[in-house]
Amino acid sequence: MTTYAGIDNVRAVADAVLYEGYLLYPYRSTSGKNQSRWQFGVLGPPGAADAGLGEDSSMSTQVVVRSIGDCRLSITVRCLQLQRRRIEQATGDGFVAVGDLTVGATRWVSWDEAIECEVEIGPVELANVGTGIEFPLHFEGGSETEVLRHNDVVEGRVVRSRSSLHGSVAVSVEEVGEFSRVAVAVHNRGGSAATKDQAIGTSFIGAHQILTIEAGQFVSLLEPADDAVAVVVGCAQHRCFPVLAGAPGETDIVLVSPIILYDYPEVAEQSGGALFDSTEIDEILSLRIMTLTDEEKAQARATDPMAAAIIDRCDAMSPQELAQLHGVLRDPHPRMLPELDDEIPWWSEESDTSVQPELDGISIDGVHVAKGSMVRLKPSRRADAQDLFYDGQIARVALVHGDVDGEIHVGVVLVDDPASDMHDWYGRYLYFAPDELQPLSSDAVTGKEIRQ
Repeated sequence: MTTYAGIDNVRAVADAVLYEGYLLYPYRSTSGKNQSRWQFGVLGPPGAADAGLGEDSSMSTQVVVRSIGDCRLSITVRCLQLQRRRIEQATGDGFVAVGDLTVGATRWVSWDEAIECEVEIGPVELANVGTGIEFPLHFEGGSETEVLRHNDVVEGRVVRSRSSLHGSVAVSVEEVGEFSRVAVAVHNRGGSAATKDQAIGTSFIGAHQILTIEAGQFVSLLEPADDAVAVVVGCAQHRCFPVLAGAPGETDIVLVSPIILYDYPEVAEQSGGALFDSTEIDEILSLRIMTLTDEEKAQARATDPMAAAIIDRCDAMSPQELAQLHGVLRDPHPRMLPELDDEIPWWSEESDTSVQPELDGISIDGVHVAKGSMVRLKPSRRADAQDLFYDGQIARVALVHGDVDGEIHVGVVLVDDPASDMHDWYGRYLYFAPDELQPLSSDAVTGKEIRQ
């Protein structure tokens, strides 16, 4: 069951996906980079891709569900709908479109905005889906006008308009033993477009889905359980990829993203707010924003309330807040932590000779593991069938070393092996990768547990 914290986490990541590429540095409407803002999850109208006017009209995913009852699937489709903002200046004969207009102390510019769209489909009984069922998808168009006055004199107006979006969501289910391979496809069913402007105006922008399951469990496509590997291998993806989302360990929610993510993605805690800037680096963007002139900042503020919020946040950023954006290294690959001599600079040649497998360590799940550390064995790479017999056994780390290919190997001896002292004496160790080891605290390793 998804927790409240898990739902909040999914929403935060989904919002980041939704607005990725919405604003591009330096955010001013005159920036060449901002002439091609919409980059991820764009579903163009039919035929737009072939005509070179827009993007493919569909995205599709297949997920694997382990049934534990009468499974019910809910699909939340989210996207941005383009909204044209046209600035018109008042004249004696009415209004005329202009690129920008200053009314009082406020500057207005013509600009493409976007509004959030979301619809939930289901819950759908998977047992009743069979070879396919299709649901209509529709977001209304419309227009609004805002009159701009200064000292009770009408000086202009803002006209916001958007085209309606038409599409569909198709769902099909294939039963594979105790698993269900569920296919979800989102299609743009709108009319054809004659220009690039028409194409993007009738596109689903930043499209993605949040899938939730009742009475079932989603299987990770990145790290599937052994009995699900064959089903996962048969899955096909088109312009998106599904990852487990929510709090780590939860299996009832999936985020189908047009951006490559790991399972259980999170927004970095160091990030003080969204920058919407096509996966750029927060620190670099913040520093560059601080270098803008007052006139450039005024131009950026005029484009969009979100751009104005970014400028204001960077202007108010303290040195401590800026510092926390720097120096956090996230590496999915473990690295050795050598015990270097304090008298030897780390950049010198002599430091290489101070790397000692008997003293070096590695961080596993945030725990420093080195010689003498206790670990539980979790063989998973299936390189040696004999390794499977060690699953769950407790071992003592004897050394940590790396090879020329950058791989790290941890040598261990089994605590429950009567010949462990002999193996340790002449250096005959069992070797495992760091992700096959679970660190144990000394308090957790009791004589009773070892004998089990």
